[in-house]
Amino acid sequence: MTPISIVIPCYNAAATLARALESCRLQAEAAQIIVVDDASTDASAELVLGYARVDPRIRLLRMPFNGGAARARNWGAMHAPHDLLAFLDADDEYLPGALSAASGFLARHPKQVSVRLDVEYVNFPADITGHADFALHAATLSNTVPSSLVMRRAVYAALGGFPMDDAFRRIGGEDGAFSWALRELFGNPRLHDAQRVRMHYHAGIHAERYFRIALGWQTPSSADVADAFRFSRQFVDAARANIAQLRTADMPANGAA
Repeated sequence: MTPISIVIPCYNAAATLARALESCRLQAEAAQIIVVDDASTDASAELVLGYARVDPRIRLLRMPFNGGAARARNWGAMHAPHDLLAFLDADDEYLPGALSAASGFLARHPKQVSVRLDVEYVNFPADITGHADFALHAATLSNTVPSSLVMRRAVYAALGGFPMDDAFRRIGGEDGAFSWALRELFGNPRLHDAQRVRMHYHAGIHAERYFRIALGWQTPSSADVADAFRFSRQFVDAARANIAQLRTADMPANGAA
């Protein structure tokens, strides 16, 4: 069993956070569960502290101001000592055996740096889930959302973590940029034999916007599309430069000085 650090960014998620935490506690590989409270104004932090009193794996980190999910994930990852990182949004949940499947895949494939878990989309509007192309777009989204990702911490650090540009806070898409870099540099395999992450629908969820755009029912502004591509491209280029620098570094043999 490979220990995994789970990072959960949280902003005013008291209504769903207990469900997310309970799903993490059921994962045998969950050696550490870090909740990063992003300056919530509800009872999220108090809920985490209550769980931490009964489960020592759970730790609360507090952000001094609301900086967005990407910044919260990166702050949590900096405090994660284990070799594998998993990311779960506070309104999602793992299904039983999710992290076992991910860690098993990475143990069997030591040259792979990450793996994605397939996502079940619960209570999404019927016009979306009933569309003939829903499964196609659901698979694409499963390849990008943070809750589906388990990866090696060293590679996460080398990529630079999730991009924190203000444009992504406005239009979303930092997870897509991270996925793009991961896919281009290392591949982005997904375990599609079973759904292992559950995403619950709520009004305003970014996934609904993605589906409606992908299905041609909603048109994003051309300025937003241009910004998303430009900042994503910048992140991918920077990640590629980071990895190239590491690959060409002169590493001392056998730890010699």
